Amino acid sequence: MEYEVYQLLRGFLSLTLTTDHGPGFTEIQLIQHTMHQLFRLVLGQKDLSKAGDLFSLDDAEIEDSLTEALEQIKVISSSLDYQTNNNDQAVVEICITRITTAIRETESIEKHARALVGLWDSCLEHNLRPAGKDEDTPHAKIASDIMSCILQNYNRTPVMVLAVPIAVKFLHRGSKELCRNMSNYLSLAAITKADLLADHTEGIIKSILQGNAMLLRVLPAVYEKQPQPINRHLAELLALMSQLEQTEQYHLLRLLHVAAKRKDVEVVQKCVPFLIRNLKDSTYNDIILNILIEIAGHEPLALNSFLPMLKEIAEQFPYLTGQMARIFGAVGHVDEERARSCLRYLVSQLANMEHPFHHILLLEIKSITDAFSSILGPHSRDIFRMSNSFTNIAKLLSRQLENSKADSSRSRSLALNTVLTNGVSVEDNEVEEKAGMHASISLSQIDPLSHGIGKLPFKTDTHGSPLRNSSASHPSIIHTEPETMPETFKENIQEEILEAATSPIEYQDKLYLHLRENLSKVKAYALEIAKKVPIPDQCTIEDTMRSCVAKLFFTCSLKGHYCLYSKSSFILVSQAPQPWIQVMFLSQQSLFPEPLSIQSGSVQFLKALWEKTQDTGAHSFEVAMTESTFPQQKDLEQLQLHLEEVRFFDVFGFSETAGAWQCFMCNNPEKATVVNQDGQPLIEGKLKEKQVRWKFIKRWKTHYFTLAGNQLLFQKGKSKDDPDDSPIELSKVQSVKAVAKKRRDRSLPRAFEIFTDSKTYVFKAKDEKNAEEWLQCINVALAQAKERESREVTTYL
Repeated sequence: MEYEVYQLLRGFLSLTLTTDHGPGFTEIQLIQHTMHQLFRLVLGQKDLSKAGDLFSLDDAEIEDSLTEALEQIKVISSSLDYQTNNNDQAVVEICITRITTAIRETESIEKHARALVGLWDSCLEHNLRPAGKDEDTPHAKIASDIMSCILQNYNRTPVMVLAVPIAVKFLHRGSKELCRNMSNYLSLAAITKADLLADHTEGIIKSILQGNAMLLRVLPAVYEKQPQPINRHLAELLALMSQLEQTEQYHLLRLLHVAAKRKDVEVVQKCVPFLIRNLKDSTYNDIILNILIEIAGHEPLALNSFLPMLKEIAEQFPYLTGQMARIFGAVGHVDEERARSCLRYLVSQLANMEHPFHHILLLEIKSITDAFSSILGPHSRDIFRMSNSFTNIAKLLSRQLENSKADSSRSRSLALNTVLTNGVSVEDNEVEEKAGMHASISLSQIDPLSHGIGKLPFKTDTHGSPLRNSSASHPSIIHTEPETMPETFKENIQEEILEAATSPIEYQDKLYLHLRENLSKVKAYALEIAKKVPIPDQCTIEDTMRSCVAKLFFTCSLKGHYCLYSKSSFILVSQAPQPWIQVMFLSQQSLFPEPLSIQSGSVQFLKALWEKTQDTGAHSFEVAMTESTFPQQKDLEQLQLHLEEVRFFDVFGFSETAGAWQCFMCNNPEKATVVNQDGQPLIEGKLKEKQVRWKFIKRWKTHYFTLAGNQLLFQKGKSKDDPDDSPIELSKVQSVKAVAKKRRDRSLPRAFEIFTDSKTYVFKAKDEKNAEEWLQCINVALAQAKERESREVTTYL
């Protein structure tokens, strides 16, 4: 609205000024008349020598001049000789940098968006394709310089309404670098305003098929709004799979997961063969199986012909057995013939002790036999209750399947009943349980359903390899929560839990009984503490000269495109391993609807870690967890203090929206593109550098610093035209830390130090808040640089 008022005022003043000053007083002169004096001098006279002085002005002082300055830049850049006039190009480049900085600092993007987008749009009228290999054209530079200022405001609808139609045009113009950066910003826009991109779906797909695979991230978000164009090109998109990088492959699979939920038969027909072909890729097979489970829920027959191949893959990857069971269970509900076929596979896996998913198999078997009661006859419930041995149940189920297939006569049922009630041997196989001594199958004796992932929540081996939380690998997979289970599943779980309470085995499991009595408190505490203390993705116990330490690995739960820890980890070496193990144990319990048992796989792993941390004869893990369920408050405070000391919270934060710990980039996607775009600073401003390290000589020199790319750059003087001093290469930085307040030198509460392989720098910010901002940004940039090099960040306490 302010811009329209300005246009009316300009028209009125134009008439007035033409009368007062004669016809020679042009619109450009009018703009100069209303702009800040320094902008008027630099842009009106194209005075490069004064351009650097714009950075000496306060942002608020020039904010009212920004729209007019952008209009003037548009006039200058549209002149016939602009592409060959180096002076004009330099003036425009400096002025745009100053304008975009002021817009960011004053948060006035909506006020100046129309002028900014207008300048951006005008670049499309000129050549954007580079003549040389690494040289952008003058107008491509303008487009790149203002792009981040516009599109990093992806969460502001008025700005995006203006910007998105122009942004899409750039996908088919200019250099690959320009298209790549544009794709980054469009991906951010898709996070909050997918509907603005939906109208441009066809153009986005065209860009992807032309090689701009980064835009695959956009398609899952726009699919709900515009599925038809994507469905038309789905076969072409799937054909790209082998050419894509890992992150892009992941986004393509996300698209299929979204598409599978729409229950479109044509889409399913295209998807299923593609998904089956890629199942042997261990990187994605658990994600793919979750998509197939989604499809099996509404189109089970689409998977029927692929069941033999699924069996082979399950044999190759036993950790997928839980998900395979759900697919076979879904197909088994189609009709009795398929029920019998699927039951044979499920029963065979029930007898297989090389995986931990027997409870899932039992639930699927029970669900199918409830639907087709004639398969097992009237004694199916007795079969499920008679033993705590999966092998015995599998034998009886297998025999009954064979019997019912050959002859379902009453005599067979009576014979089976005799076996069940009297313990008579059948074909020399003794049934251990006698009448009146039924033992239950306790779900607490094996790990509960691992949120639909099909893997143990933690995994390790007997040789002390890292304890890993596999659910962090693919955080966007749809989890199966208890309330979303079929009713028959819920009933079966409740029955099994009730039966577990009467099991003699459970009476001896002190941990199970303790957790059962305190389950609600444990879960509430674990959920609350998870917001304050991150749960490690991996943990190992290592012996040192003094004692054993815990080596903890933290990764981001989201693993977005610009994630700081998608391939690497933040590594913390702690001299207090036991509180960490206790926190991990409580976290495990919070994931599951029933109490954990000392026999649970993940508990056994944690127990093994615990036993490595203490001397022989000390309290066992079971005793320690029952006598002191929750860590001492001082221990938790110490964990948090350690995390603060190693600057963990610079690069990680708890996301209330996601309910998980995510890295700085995934929590702040609007900053992600800035730090990843060459020349765009993550932070910039004035710092004082200590010239001499001796305390009695307090000599400080002020420089203007810019943290961008892999360097911390600084100028010798106030003007950006002054030559750069030697930059600090992030690859050479060994550590960064704040100068402790407890030091005697009270003049340094705002200071921090950067240690490189050859030099130590001491800097002082204007206040403590500014020092914290610099420390965080430097640590984020360091993590980003090391992520690029695929090296791990290691921190010792």
